[in-house]
Amino acid sequence: MERFAFLIHPISVRTDVARKYPVARLLPESWVERAMTRMAPKVVSHITGIRSATGAEAEGWFIGCPLTPRQFLELDVQFVLAKISAAARIAEGMGAKIVGLGAYTSIAGDGGITVDRNAEIAVTTGNSYTCYTAIEGARRAAALMGVQPQAACVAVVGAAGSIGRVSAHLLAEGGVGELILVGRDRARLQAVAEELPGNADVGIATDLDEALPRADIIITVTSAVEAVIEPRHLKPGAVVCDVSRPRDVSVRVARERDDVLVIEGGVVSVPGDVEFHFNFGFPPRTSYACMAETMILALEGRYESFSLGKELDLARVKDIGALAAKHGFTLAGFRSFEKAVTDEQIARIREKAGR
Repeated sequence: MERFAFLIHPISVRTDVARKYPVARLLPESWVERAMTRMAPKVVSHITGIRSATGAEAEGWFIGCPLTPRQFLELDVQFVLAKISAAARIAEGMGAKIVGLGAYTSIAGDGGITVDRNAEIAVTTGNSYTCYTAIEGARRAAALMGVQPQAACVAVVGAAGSIGRVSAHLLAEGGVGELILVGRDRARLQAVAEELPGNADVGIATDLDEALPRADIIITVTSAVEAVIEPRHLKPGAVVCDVSRPRDVSVRVARERDDVLVIEGGVVSVPGDVEFHFNFGFPPRTSYACMAETMILALEGRYESFSLGKELDLARVKDIGALAAKHGFTLAGFRSFEKAVTDEQIARIREKAGR
């Protein structure tokens, strides 16, 4: 039996924290957050029933790190990293041989490098499989919207960054009609463009208002602290895959544009009769891609710090995609603004877009 752990944390005081402590609904959020800084990480649930297509089995644990997204970004970074490292040590004590950093635990500080240095077990952010499934999910969502990627105009926002660069490579290798690399630094964008396969039709843009309104598919992976994509940027029928946290796509898009499809990467089907014994809002036997990466590495017995820091390695992204297929992990659906997207919703969006 292979063993892993995965760090989670509350997203909202009013919903997540109040589910466990109902009094949190009645108190000012700042009071609740102040109390959370004094709470220690703890085991939230035992994950059972994961069984690979190869016959390998794994169990794991969710370890709760009691900080909100705002706290991860605004509190002293050394305090935050100490809290995450303490959670990783709990994982080690449970017998896990690898721990995945979920949501903002992978964003805080240096992307897991310090946590890895302080831990006796392997650490991964899950970003490699997140990137892989984002591209796979965007292609599948585009097909459902009547967009053929091989003939589409595809934009990568944040293309000069690590995840953006890898995304551009995967898109170019898989084939698109036109690829636009979008960012603030033209020289860095040009460097990425020169790395891509020679058969790719690649353009560069530094102005969202110039590039995005003609894009059929958008992959957005910036490190912006506020939303950068607004309703005016999107053409009817566009598919946007928002990989960033905090998200790049404004919530105004959800309110004002019922003719575009925004997804947050893919929902991953986990092989076996997995029981998470914790409700994080997903359908049964499915998970986030970052969670799945930790499970995949455990099933493979590959206890190494796989995705760390702010850089992604193209070879590793392809490697984790191949391992996912080997063990029976598949893309199972989509989420948008933290809610599941149904086939019926996609059909309505497609109708509104006139496709």
